Amino acid sequence: MSASAPSAATRSRTVRLVVVLGVLAAAARLGAHDFWIEPTTYVPEAGRIIGVRARVGDGFLGDPVPRDSALLDQLIVEDAAGRRPLVGHDGDDPAGLLRINAPGLHVVGYLGKPSRVELAAEKFNAYLAQEGLDQVAAARAARNQSGTGARELFTRCAKTLILAGVAAAEQRDRALGCRFEIVAERNPYTMAPGQALPLRLTYDGRPLAGALVVAMNRKRPADRISARSDAKGRVQLTLPSGGGWLVKAVHMVPAPADANADWASFWASITFDLPAPPATTVEGRS
Repeated sequence: MSASAPSAATRSRTVRLVVVLGVLAAAARLGAHDFWIEPTTYVPEAGRIIGVRARVGDGFLGDPVPRDSALLDQLIVEDAAGRRPLVGHDGDDPAGLLRINAPGLHVVGYLGKPSRVELAAEKFNAYLAQEGLDQVAAARAARNQSGTGARELFTRCAKTLILAGVAAAEQRDRALGCRFEIVAERNPYTMAPGQALPLRLTYDGRPLAGALVVAMNRKRPADRISARSDAKGRVQLTLPSGGGWLVKAVHMVPAPADANADWASFWASITFDLPAPPATTVEGRS
């Protein structure tokens, strides 16, 4: 006996459930404050096609962010040959595909469009504390706004560094033109665990001082390393172990008068793979 087709009421309930789950998933993504991109491999061979995935979450664990032209302004790569877009279609995860045409360091960037979110007071205050946005918290306190929610206009700028072939000191990260951006001033693929990675932070093309910069390793994300940028927008973070690293920072300013928001925030991140030290062997006794 064949099963009967679902009734109109059943179909309606199914559609409503899908919509509700989608809304809940979107709300969960908005509640997370880390956004990054990661390739399917950080060290591909020349000629290979790799995926570039967008992720949102906390502690270097996140949910997929499929490609969405409503959120994404540009997904690009810069290498020795110049700049070009990554191919992809709305709904895709990975968000883009990258063909490695030649050896060298490839700088991939996700440049987002401004998006709006409204957060309750408790959640917004916790977010400010987590990201080291002390000046914003102080401004809200001075205006007696600490107990009120906030409307935020946020823009994402995420980068990943991909190496094909042999690492060289002259291979460098570069600015991609985001309003707020992190640039590595040393090729991390030439480094070893225990060395310091120098970084530069800029906002509207100028050095940004006082920003809290946080780094976390894929294997031990709870052991975070942090420091604030100096007057020249520079900071150095000593990375103790090899493997995948996420470095991130958030900058927030009052929103423009016509933005229908209280604050404008800019999320910057950069990911890469720090080479692990070579394995050592223990010689047995003869």
